[in-house]
Amino acid sequence: MSDIIQLLPDSVANQIAAGEVIQRPASIVKELTENSLDAGATQIQIRVEDAGKSLVQVIDNGKGMSGTDARMAFERHATSKIRQATDLFSLRTMGFRGEALASIAAVAQVELRTRTPQQEVGTSIRIEGSKVVSVEPVATPVGANFAVRNLFFNIPARRKFLKSNQTELGHIMTEFERIVLANPEVSFSLHSDDALLLSLPAANFRRRIVSLFGKRVDAGLVPVETETTLVKVRGFVGTPDTARRKGARQFFFANGRFMRHPYFAKAIQSAYERLIPEGFQPTFFLSLEVDPSRLDVNIHPTKTEIKFEDDNAIFQILLAAVRESLGKFGAVPSIDFDVEGKPDIPNFPQSADAFSHIEVPKVSIDPNFNPFRSFSSSGSSSFKSASSPTFTSAPAEAPKEEFIWSSATNEKETTTTDSVVPTASVVVTDDQFLQYAGTYILTPLPSGLAMIDQHRAHVRILYELYQNELAGHPAPSQRLLFPEMLRVSPSEAVVLDEMLPSMQKIGFDLSPLGGGSYSLLAVPSGTEGLSPVSLLEGILSDAVHGEANLGEAVTHVLALSLARKVAVPNGQDLSAAEMRTMVEQLFACTTPQFTPDGKPTLIVLGNERIESLFGK
Repeated sequence: MSDIIQLLPDSVANQIAAGEVIQRPASIVKELTENSLDAGATQIQIRVEDAGKSLVQVIDNGKGMSGTDARMAFERHATSKIRQATDLFSLRTMGFRGEALASIAAVAQVELRTRTPQQEVGTSIRIEGSKVVSVEPVATPVGANFAVRNLFFNIPARRKFLKSNQTELGHIMTEFERIVLANPEVSFSLHSDDALLLSLPAANFRRRIVSLFGKRVDAGLVPVETETTLVKVRGFVGTPDTARRKGARQFFFANGRFMRHPYFAKAIQSAYERLIPEGFQPTFFLSLEVDPSRLDVNIHPTKTEIKFEDDNAIFQILLAAVRESLGKFGAVPSIDFDVEGKPDIPNFPQSADAFSHIEVPKVSIDPNFNPFRSFSSSGSSSFKSASSPTFTSAPAEAPKEEFIWSSATNEKETTTTDSVVPTASVVVTDDQFLQYAGTYILTPLPSGLAMIDQHRAHVRILYELYQNELAGHPAPSQRLLFPEMLRVSPSEAVVLDEMLPSMQKIGFDLSPLGGGSYSLLAVPSGTEGLSPVSLLEGILSDAVHGEANLGEAVTHVLALSLARKVAVPNGQDLSAAEMRTMVEQLFACTTPQFTPDGKPTLIVLGNERIESLFGK
């Protein structure tokens, strides 16, 4: 039998490695920018064309490379960051594997121009699909200039899986945000198709956060700073009122490297216990400095997962530091002991005869009282449980018949008699629509009894209304008396720009001002009483965090988000006419049984089921 195991060619091995390291244009931005930071660059320019599919260019003023180093940099496992295995536990650089440049060169056309301060002439090297095309001297500034063109030009199957330009640009903006936040002392600029998207000068951490996310964020930042033998923590957390149900800005950095760490995020969440509603997430921008020997970043090719040797201790340190900061800067509600202007409490004398003139109250006891016996309403007031729901949906002029069901006798009694057990007072109307607990609408059907969730039903009704308006003519809008300002992050701005045409149809009038700022001039009719900015932020959060595929169903995102925000909330009292209208509109929908996200809007108790409950 002949041998069948063969050594793969370097070009194939590089393409396999590229599948893990280079997933999309944003991966190239991340790897090249991290190399620039390791080279000591203080100014980094990033240019992308066609959302990085045609060009990703990173220019820095770092220390550059010699001609030999420039050629060696594209070999697999060639690196200047480590020399031996033990160096993995003392890393202070972003890169160390020596795979990024080899992986990029395997799936794209790369040109590098670089020069060191000691050289008068730099080096230009061009590589296509792991093959060196040319190496020649060139006049170039000190530093490195990487130009990566036509990503996946030699792997059409990988290229067709890339998303739309807006989606890929959004991923680039996300990586850009993480890098610039981790390195506020470095100036960055980002250009897309010759348009300057962001220019960030060197600044401190707080100024960098404000430059990215706007001045509104600044007012809600609470500084956090603590230093122990295990970890040094610095950064900012948001005040409780800045918490979001989803889409909260949460950034962890360890030794200047962005990381995802659900365990540490739980520590921050625990610090906000009883300060924010359940299901909400706090904002935080926290940087951790740890001895490199006490953590491991060599876990995943993207280097966003980090293991800590003392994660339990760091958890407690984070929890205590955030709680202390929230209390120190007044972010936690405190008890007010100020008595200025408050009524005086009399100070009674403490002598024994001081209260001799006060008559001691007498308590009368009826020894014949029987709690299991019903009493007439003339003899005692009608008892109603405070926790029992009351239906008062009928118009004032409508005739009413109030009755109480006694669970002891299963017989209908009038209000002149009190039931032995706590009961609910129910008002029956001619329309046969009842509201229970301010949440459910009860109405009889020929087949049984229908129970309808009023909020979910209204979501379904409004969703189909907005869908029809988006599909047809533009929806009516309400002009704002004073325009309101909306400021979003760079990654959110990319998504919002894609949504603008559809938002115009649904009734929003947004005018881009540049730099992630928008002027809101009009909102859809029917959203009166809602905060326009909060409404937009909620819709944008749904879109950014994958509630739907923007390229295919942006109208679904807008219609569903707007319907959720506008629909009547649970707990709101409805009149009989309002309940009747809602039920009629619900059953006129194409799918009345479910909300657009698949939750039931109603249940029906069949006649047989009701009879079985009574043992019939």
